[in-house]
Amino acid sequence: MKIKNLKWVLVFAGGITLLSCSKDFLDTKPSGQVFENNFYQDGDDAYHALVAVYDIMKKQAGGFENMTAMLNAGSDDFYAGGGNASDGAGIQSFSNYSINSSTLPGSFWSDFYQGIFRANKLLQELPDIDMDEADKARFAAEAKALRGFYYFELVTQFRNIVFYTEPIPTSEFYNLTQVDPAIVYEQIEKDLSEAIPSLPPTVDLSTEAGRLTKGAAQAILGKVYLFEGKNSQAASMFAEVNGTPGSTSQYGYKLLDNFADLWKIDNKYNTESIFEAAHTKESNADWGNWGSGSDEGNSLNVMVGPRGYSVTPDGDAPAYEAGWSFNPVTEDLANELQGDPRFDATIADLNALVASGDALYSPGYQDTGYFLKKFMPTHDEITDGGGAVVLNYRQNMYVIRLADTYLMEAEALGGSGARAQALLDAVRARVGLPSVPVSLEAIWHERRLELAGEGHRWQDLVRTGRAASVLASRGFTAGKNEIWPIPLRELENTQLVQNPNYN
Repeated sequence: MKIKNLKWVLVFAGGITLLSCSKDFLDTKPSGQVFENNFYQDGDDAYHALVAVYDIMKKQAGGFENMTAMLNAGSDDFYAGGGNASDGAGIQSFSNYSINSSTLPGSFWSDFYQGIFRANKLLQELPDIDMDEADKARFAAEAKALRGFYYFELVTQFRNIVFYTEPIPTSEFYNLTQVDPAIVYEQIEKDLSEAIPSLPPTVDLSTEAGRLTKGAAQAILGKVYLFEGKNSQAASMFAEVNGTPGSTSQYGYKLLDNFADLWKIDNKYNTESIFEAAHTKESNADWGNWGSGSDEGNSLNVMVGPRGYSVTPDGDAPAYEAGWSFNPVTEDLANELQGDPRFDATIADLNALVASGDALYSPGYQDTGYFLKKFMPTHDEITDGGGAVVLNYRQNMYVIRLADTYLMEAEALGGSGARAQALLDAVRARVGLPSVPVSLEAIWHERRLELAGEGHRWQDLVRTGRAASVLASRGFTAGKNEIWPIPLRELENTQLVQNPNYN
């Protein structure tokens, strides 16, 4: 959310997460914080509480343990990379499918439950807060939609999860059990369906950029339906968002004319953006608070950059900032994109720059010479504020954009028919590619190239039943690796049961 003069400290914002807090921490009275019984007095308090619910969206690209880098690493399009084979046990073990309950970082579970906790608390308190009723209805809708999104992230990655819609006393955390995924999906649908009528069709980008809109909630719900196999409901929901393929939708969504403009660091909340996670240089993040919740920079940016990058004295090469060499592009994806107009905006070919004598870099682990250019920062994108430069990149992260919903609707339509053809054609025409006959295979291939590196490929493979064959060489085991293991610390002294075939 784009906000001004944000000054809030909530008792739950410091890290109260499901099954992840020690008794000593919970019994501590933090100095200078506002406690629950003194909070939620007026509309300002409610607004600040809502901001805290939104804050978990930065999990998409914030911190080392971010969703995009992790999901990329498990796909056939990227490796884990980094400095060496032990650089990040979680991302390395997911990439080679040795992942287990000890190597998976617990934050992929606990961070989303933190968001759910905050949403539940706000929804509980809202009815009694003295504030404008229209604002109250909108805040409740946003909290429900975000809770639905966070549960969707959890159920798609872990499947067998804990479910609750009211604040849970700490004493009960350790007695909670997992529920049938159908129960979770039912609540996700309910939350989003109830939220949609109370959300605005558009927002004022000068004051409310990043807040949920009706179209964003519909897009999320459409994706939920697609993952459930409810294709007719998914197609109907996406049609509301997409409108006439290639034209401007009822909510003002439209494909950008130039694909490369999607990756301009300050081209935030553009017409193709349906929902995005916000990042900023303003938190002045440093190594002491990186990943703590108070940092707001985009960490994916530094993660995917080449190590030791420099332009030679007489070289003619982009002024990329050096990074940590995570998510190197596989040769297979690079080959698939060769000759595609999206190659240059998606992949930085360091092989060519080194061969021409224009640039140098230090190859990292699993180096291929190909890097994820969509998120590689250049020198003019570094922060001019405080903190560590590499922790304060400001590029936002698309959660859902219009080309994504076009292709999801085409898939929901069964990959056939005039509308599915028009949706596929619009994505291709934007980059100057000719029409190809629509089919599920054509749609899935287009998703791979259009959305490369944005964290969708692994879930696409699992959802469509192709993961076991496509990822066999990585060590993917059918009946196991379609979901992640429950993190070890969530199993200790609780009633939770590990997912099938994990130790």
